[in-house]
Amino acid sequence: MPEGDTVYQAARRLDRALAGKVLTETDFRVPAYATVDLSGQRMDEVVPRGKHLLMHVGEHTIHSHLKMEGSWEVYPPGGRWRHPGYQARAVLRTEDAQAVGFLLGVLEVLPREREDEAVGYLGPDLLGPDWDADEALRRLQEHPEVPVAVALLDQRNLAGLGNVYANELCFLRGMLPTRPAGETDLAAAVDLGHRLIVANRDRPLRVTTGDTRRGRNTWVYGRKGQPCRRCGTPIRSDSLGRTELEERVTYFCPVCQT
Repeated sequence: MPEGDTVYQAARRLDRALAGKVLTETDFRVPAYATVDLSGQRMDEVVPRGKHLLMHVGEHTIHSHLKMEGSWEVYPPGGRWRHPGYQARAVLRTEDAQAVGFLLGVLEVLPREREDEAVGYLGPDLLGPDWDADEALRRLQEHPEVPVAVALLDQRNLAGLGNVYANELCFLRGMLPTRPAGETDLAAAVDLGHRLIVANRDRPLRVTTGDTRRGRNTWVYGRKGQPCRRCGTPIRSDSLGRTELEERVTYFCPVCQT
């Protein structure tokens, strides 16, 4: 699932292509919004909110979430899409661009005053202009019994961290993903998480090791069975989540993390 930095980059691409432009055609290919027509209205801005994308069009908000397979792509007018048409969930056209949302996990068109119904539950946005570390820490501390990796992934605590960052943060802070959040230095984890995602928000490749070479960019994520970059112990893998349906793969070094 895309992390906050990926969504931030997608929002910037879409904003550059659409902001200030009048929509000449809109095509929402989901039953609930198939009859909605926002053509003739101006796209005011495209902004990220954690892992969510918000497009402000007149008095409406187009809200989308990429989930596991979704993407927004920008093409010139008449440009050939890189994905088949049946995967398109939304098509927004202006005189000089078309933005297509493929396989979007969530797509809805709301009155702008009801935007909070979609994203109001989210915690402070790590990449937002109103980032509030103290509020994120307060929310994390409310449930000290929750495994720290699960707490960091809970978007109600802080918005934007995905599974890559949760695993990498646990390694960098020397804590097993299963350690109860209340037994960790949450303030340090929040600070490091913020610094990492800000450092990566403009990079094409997410890097947590300081090495920008592909295959050298993470400490533990995706490296099951490979030697730990610090101690050489094989990286282990497990699964963890609030419920079985929300389980995510965890990666950790059994020596460097306790």
